[in-house]
Amino acid sequence: MRFRQIHLDFHTGPEIPDVGSRFDARRFQDALRVGHVDSITLFSKCHHGWSYHATKAGAMHPALKFDLLRAQIDAAREIGVATPVYISAGFDERLARLHPEWLCRDESGAPFGFGKMPVASPGYRMMCFRSPYLDVLCDQIREVCELFPEASGIFLDIVGRRLCHCEFCRRYMEESGLDYSSEADVARAGEDTLDLYLERATAAAREARPDMPVFHNGGNVGPGLRAAGRLKHFSHLELESLPTGGWGYDHFPLSAKYVGTLGLEYLGMTGKFHRSWGEFGGFKHPNALRAECAAMLAFGAKCSIGDQCHPSGEMDVSTYRLAGGAYAEVESLEPWCEGTANVADVGVLQECGVECVAEDRPTASDVGAGRMLLEGHILFDMLDGKSDFSPYRLLILPDAIRPGPALSEKLRAYVAGGGKLLCSGVSCLDDGCRNHLFDIGAEAMGMSPFRTDYVLPAPQFRPDFVDTPFDMLSQSARLRLTDGESLGDVFDPYFERAWNHFCSHQHTPNRTEKSGFACAVRKGAVCHLAHPVFSLYARDGAVALRQYVLKVVRSLLGDPSVTVVGLPSTGRVTLRDQRGMKRSVLHVVYAPTAKRGGIGAADVEVIEDLPVIHGVTVEIRRGVPTGPDGAPAPVRRARLAPNGAALQLKPLPDGGIALDLPPFSCHAVVELS
Repeated sequence: MRFRQIHLDFHTGPEIPDVGSRFDARRFQDALRVGHVDSITLFSKCHHGWSYHATKAGAMHPALKFDLLRAQIDAAREIGVATPVYISAGFDERLARLHPEWLCRDESGAPFGFGKMPVASPGYRMMCFRSPYLDVLCDQIREVCELFPEASGIFLDIVGRRLCHCEFCRRYMEESGLDYSSEADVARAGEDTLDLYLERATAAAREARPDMPVFHNGGNVGPGLRAAGRLKHFSHLELESLPTGGWGYDHFPLSAKYVGTLGLEYLGMTGKFHRSWGEFGGFKHPNALRAECAAMLAFGAKCSIGDQCHPSGEMDVSTYRLAGGAYAEVESLEPWCEGTANVADVGVLQECGVECVAEDRPTASDVGAGRMLLEGHILFDMLDGKSDFSPYRLLILPDAIRPGPALSEKLRAYVAGGGKLLCSGVSCLDDGCRNHLFDIGAEAMGMSPFRTDYVLPAPQFRPDFVDTPFDMLSQSARLRLTDGESLGDVFDPYFERAWNHFCSHQHTPNRTEKSGFACAVRKGAVCHLAHPVFSLYARDGAVALRQYVLKVVRSLLGDPSVTVVGLPSTGRVTLRDQRGMKRSVLHVVYAPTAKRGGIGAADVEVIEDLPVIHGVTVEIRRGVPTGPDGAPAPVRRARLAPNGAALQLKPLPDGGIALDLPPFSCHAVVELS
């Protein structure tokens, strides 16, 4: 995979005239050079169902007079630019009109898809992979691979499980003994149909060339792919994550923290748009693309920037100047980013990774745990139930993980092997919250009757600015201390708020006496926080809550591999081992976001300013990989990448080293060897 990709959308309706008429190979190449582009995904077939090359399996766009895809591929490859090819799989408006019986339908019989339905409103409609459409799609895939064997891969879009009630799905359910009036059976049929698509589409892409790279895009890469055994259909992963397009700036790093554990190469996909796909004439600030690409490198990904070519086929020079500012920096850092592996002290067992389905998404507790660790500059990975827990010094089970027998045994083995465990909310408690999977030194006594209570942690765990009880806007597990250590106290409200008795605007104040229950308990290697702290943080973002939880995390972790002093919480820190080069690479990224818009529309979070950061010190307490087995050796040298400027190493009393980062803007990269 290349580091500097463009994903060149070309969804062009049949009413648009003169398609491709302004394409010029030299200007196309000039744009790629200005953009420092080394790979560009080009369109075979778009969502409208039109092909951009001569075809027998589909239909060429009626306003296109020549083989545009062949001309684009030849021009790109002439200057050494790789050319993956895009095929819309889930949408095909041309065939939707010719064969409405092939459309996905809801239980009322109405088609569904992107945009408002029914047909009278604009928007693509979903094609059903259980219908004969799949035969047509596979013919199109095979044809592309035969016509363009030099393609650098096949990108298949709009893929996922459908809850479909069309005649073909109903017939399949009847033949399989499934009940199409049952939501569970409809979901099961959707899983089976997705597997059918993946098997056949992947085979079609590799029929002419067995090593053809293939990616199936569903907008999210989650634990369901591995749980269902579907990773075998993917040569690599592309993390579609346009921050201003609804994903937000936390989606990509948390997704990468999981995908990096799967053993496949991956890239991050953002866009040049102010908002999202389909935005003609939209441009984000150049600093935003610089920051987004810096984050991709820091989190182990290669880079992809989404663009949308004008129907005329002429490349937009502003877009490629915009991309070039980011990609020039990426190009200079590639030697320090190839073949790296994330270093993590902490593993977060995602709730969505325990009960996996194909359409899995991180829960609030998963997001809250990831955000706390990102903002606390703690090195971590996001995990699922099939992950190897042994590399992690601390494992977090956020809020609502109730493990079955196999996972329970795996967790017991992890703790017996020296690992530490942090549970929160009802994680590892039974349904009645009366029994815990581990001896936590406290008796579990069900759930609190109050929807809001208050906590005052022990002094060493309190927020820096709070010495009185602060609110926890949720129910808590009742933990009465026995032979464990209490990490603080719960204070109950005077009463539960109701229509006929209440106090003040929001919730009842706390009683002045302690409730007798602990807000957190610890015994040995296992600690339990009584509240769903991670879901609360995802919802409310209270700094006091984050400081409390992170102090507990650090007490369990001991000396972390990396400690950063002087970096704002919105900064991001990763450490990646580059075993092939016998070195580690430290990334520090700082790009503050600002909320723009939001009146009569969804909030838009943007990056515009990249201030210079001063006074950041990094402490490192681990070696760098050496030798074929990656055995650690002490850090003897640190230098900035890519300029090679040496940084002074200062020994720490505990055997670690410290270094002061010089002032930097956006992204500092340090080679440790």
